[in-house]
Amino acid sequence: MPHPTESPTGDQDPAAFWEARYAKEDQIWSGRPNHALVTTIGTLEPGRALDLGCGEGGDSVWLADQGWEVVAVDIAETAIARARGQAAAHRIPDGRITWRVQDLACWEPTETYDLVSACFLHSPVDFPRNAVLRRAAAAVAVGGHLLLVGHAEPPPWSHDHDHDHHRFLGPAEEIADLRLDADAWETVVSDVRSRQASGPRGQRGTLLDAVVLLRRR
Repeated sequence: MPHPTESPTGDQDPAAFWEARYAKEDQIWSGRPNHALVTTIGTLEPGRALDLGCGEGGDSVWLADQGWEVVAVDIAETAIARARGQAAAHRIPDGRITWRVQDLACWEPTETYDLVSACFLHSPVDFPRNAVLRRAAAAVAVGGHLLLVGHAEPPPWSHDHDHDHHRFLGPAEEIADLRLDADAWETVVSDVRSRQASGPRGQRGTLLDAVVLLRRR
């Protein structure tokens, strides 16, 4: 998802906002999987995975290529169409990824997963992120993992934007906001990690990401 400092126009419908966002460019994301996903869950035994806000499919395709059976969900039909194309380009076998166009604000998983991944699940339009993540946690199977990756602070090139509408959470705040049963969950990773990235006008800068990996006991 785009950085939360991107501003929608007026009180826009979420699906319309994201379709308009994807219509601006032929490709928004790099097509590569999120680095935090690769380095955090790369050693886990593949099973069933749920990718929330899958966008153009970089994470889902990587997971499938590692042997995971993936359910990938996004609100934008355009994003899912591009993700399907990326999966085909990577020769992911049919059936390895199930693509679903759903609004996560009102969608509830009906199955359980060995991994639920929510990487940069932010939105400039109204989005009940915490409620979505709590429903996602409920879908993690016993022994499975919940991965959360989010912006820990604004990027250096966005200092002119108003950030009042967005909470930049550290790992401890992410965990506290979920209000999960401490006896039922083990914290495996709770880190702030830095990475180099480029801004919308090619500016180079260091970004800080909050990375949380929880295991259901």
